[in-house]
Amino acid sequence: IEKGLDILSKLGFELRGDESSMEACVQETKSFLSGYTDNDILNTRRMTDPTTIIAMKFLGKMELGMTQIMPKSIARVTQRIIQLSLLHGMSPVSPIGFVHLGSFIAKFGDISGGYHYVKLARSLLDKVGSRESAGEVICIGTQVVSYVEPLQAALEYHDEGFTAAMAYGDVIQAALNHIQLCISYVFAGVNLQTTQEKCAKVIKFMEDKKLVIFMTQMQYIQHSVFKLIGTDEEPKYVAEGQNVLATNNSVKTTYYYQKAFISFTFRSYDGTKENIGKYLACIGNTWANLFINHAFHAFYIGLISFWLARKSKDGQHWIE
Repeated sequence: IEKGLDILSKLGFELRGDESSMEACVQETKSFLSGYTDNDILNTRRMTDPTTIIAMKFLGKMELGMTQIMPKSIARVTQRIIQLSLLHGMSPVSPIGFVHLGSFIAKFGDISGGYHYVKLARSLLDKVGSRESAGEVICIGTQVVSYVEPLQAALEYHDEGFTAAMAYGDVIQAALNHIQLCISYVFAGVNLQTTQEKCAKVIKFMEDKKLVIFMTQMQYIQHSVFKLIGTDEEPKYVAEGQNVLATNNSVKTTYYYQKAFISFTFRSYDGTKENIGKYLACIGNTWANLFINHAFHAFYIGLISFWLARKSKDGQHWIE
């Protein structure tokens, strides 16, 4: 990310030094867009300036990494993608900016507003005539769509996203689509054995592609599925997974949530209390985007906190 910021600076696009909050940046972007109709955006000319096209490619690549590692700074990247698209013309990267904006808006509580920009991003995919960003647009967009459309119907979109990403050779976005698909399987009430089989296929794909971070994250979800099925089978963890767990907040969040959820399901007070505290300690520094699991996490964290308060020996202490 730092190298990307250096290159963008040399190209004349400085992103460092802005200390405004993510919410303020999103609001600025919405204000900027208020001067454009959807038709204006969809009919914007194509980008032709070589320097700006290169800058857009760097901005697009940085979007996904920064949303995990630097979630409080990512809105400025999204804003720059959208500004450059409307001032200099649309590029294959442009839909990425609009879909992330929709995700951020939805996460701040305006689901319908976010859904609007997600649909606009999908329309832009066809207008720009390139599918190189389709995997990411479908992945991020489907998570917002899941708050509006039936979750079971949204499952098909992630399969579409996986296919689109693989057609372009984007294994990262292919993996992300399948991670979100497996998570949605659990919440959509798909048969547990079917869910386990899907998890196993996805983990094998990630192992083959050497995507250790995503594989480790998926194995923690698979472990919960094993427990819910009632088997003593365990995921085949790799040594690198421990290093990932120690350094990656997104993986930590998945790990501690799954541990807390299973402990709560089988009514282990100590395990639930320990892991819910660790989950809450790291959740604030993870993805800036809205995901469907945020809704289910919020529900179960509230339920767990209530249960712990009822079971507590120190005056019904509420964990939050």
